[in-house]
Amino acid sequence: MQMEAVYEKQYDIRYHELDCNGNIKPLALVHYLQDTAGMHAARLGVSVPELHALGLTWVLSRLHLQVKRYHRADETLTVRTWPSTRQNLFTCREFLIMDQTGDITARATTTWAVVKLATRRPVRLDSHLPRYVTHAERAIQNSFDALPPFSAGNPDSQLPFRVLRTDLDINRHVNNAIYISWALEAVPDSIASGCLTELEVVYRSEALYGEQILSSCSATPDDNVICCLHQITNRSDNRELVSLRTHWRNPTDDRSHIQA
Repeated sequence: MQMEAVYEKQYDIRYHELDCNGNIKPLALVHYLQDTAGMHAARLGVSVPELHALGLTWVLSRLHLQVKRYHRADETLTVRTWPSTRQNLFTCREFLIMDQTGDITARATTTWAVVKLATRRPVRLDSHLPRYVTHAERAIQNSFDALPPFSAGNPDSQLPFRVLRTDLDINRHVNNAIYISWALEAVPDSIASGCLTELEVVYRSEALYGEQILSSCSATPDDNVICCLHQITNRSDNRELVSLRTHWRNPTDDRSHIQA
C-alpha cells in the first residue's frame, strides 16, 4: 500500500453522539480523532496491532483541541489528519475537522510516544519504527509548554470515579478519552451550561481497572470566557494522572464560535 502523508475520513453524525442541546459532544470529536489516527497509522505500517507484535504500543502524551462550531444531527463532517513531526521520543499528529462546504469547524494537535509494553517506558522512534512520510504543516502552533499548576487546596468541585471495564482500551488501561469525560463531568453546572471552546490535556500516568479516581476542577472567570484547570488523581496515592485546561464561552454570551 502506498503511503499517504495526509489521510481523510468522513463521518455521518449519529443521534447518540449529540448532547442535550443537539450539538455533537466534545467526546465524540475526540473519538473521531482517535479513529482517524488509528486508520492512518495502519496505512503507514505503524498500527497498534503491528506495534504489539514488536512488544510496543502508542500512547497519547498531549492534546490541544479548538472548536469553532459544533456539528448537529444529520451533518457529515470530514476529519483530515497527518503526522507533522517525528523526533527522538515524540511525534506530532495534526487534525482538521471540516463541514460539507470545506470550512474548518475544529482543529487539534497532539503528541504521541511509543512505549515498551513490558516496561511502559518510551523508546526512540527511529530505532523502533519503520520510516513513514510526514507533512510539516501544524493545525495549531503549539510548543506544548507546561500547563499552569493545579491548586488542590480549594477546588470548585470534585467527583470520584471507579475505573470500569468499559473504560479500558486495547492497551488494557483507561482510554485517553475517558479522562476527558471525567474532567468535563466535574465542571460546575453554571459553567457547563455554556460552550466548551478549547481543551488542552497532559497525560502523565495510566489508570487501570478497579482503581479509584478523583476528578477536581477550579474555575477562573475572564470577561466572557471562563478558564478551568483540572486535575485527575489516583485516590490511593494522590498520584496525578492527567492535567487539563478548558475554556468555556459564558452562557450569557450569544457568540456561537471562537476563531479556530
